[in-house]
Amino acid sequence: MYQVAIVANHPIFRAGIQKLAADTGQTHVVTAVGSIQDLDPTTSPYDTIVLDLPRLTVTGLDTITKASTIGPPLVSSVWDGSPSLLATIRAGAMGCISRSTEQTDLQDAIRVVARGGFYLCPRLVGRFHSEQAGRADDDSGPLAPREIETLRWIASGFTHAQIATRMGLAQATINTYAKRIRAKLKVSNKAELTRIAIELGHHSEPHRSHPVV
Repeated sequence: MYQVAIVANHPIFRAGIQKLAADTGQTHVVTAVGSIQDLDPTTSPYDTIVLDLPRLTVTGLDTITKASTIGPPLVSSVWDGSPSLLATIRAGAMGCISRSTEQTDLQDAIRVVARGGFYLCPRLVGRFHSEQAGRADDDSGPLAPREIETLRWIASGFTHAQIATRMGLAQATINTYAKRIRAKLKVSNKAELTRIAIELGHHSEPHRSHPVV
């Protein structure tokens, strides 16, 4: 069972998320609280934190960063202005959904983030690609084609062994690619790699990020 925390100021909205999460049959809602300050940081790490921020602000980005130290945040908002989706991801979000998302999409999002993937609900895909299109074409830096391919698989939640099988290479080779990627992009863990991959446009289907094995 995936351990889930829900942070939502509105009691009815919070109760709705809690019921939908419980209905998946794969998640256990450990706690449902009104603010990030109410989460107990001494609790075992959560598999995901559903974080409702109706009007996302710069202060909200700080809240996301704080939540990410406790568990991977899945952020819900109306997304009607700035900060951008990319700024939200840089702040630590591992999933973004609209407050008007379908119930099944919310359940999918919780499962994907809990499994270590990244999720973007279908309602936000157009905005996400528009933000990516505004970035410079040379943002991918010094990565070689095979390293970019490896980065895409990593960002989609695949293990090094699974990537090796799909690319027809030895796992040791994939390990070497991953080490080079981390060094070139100056990141130290998978979550950071995923966020960089998204920012660089190397994660083309973010709402279908969980690997099928």
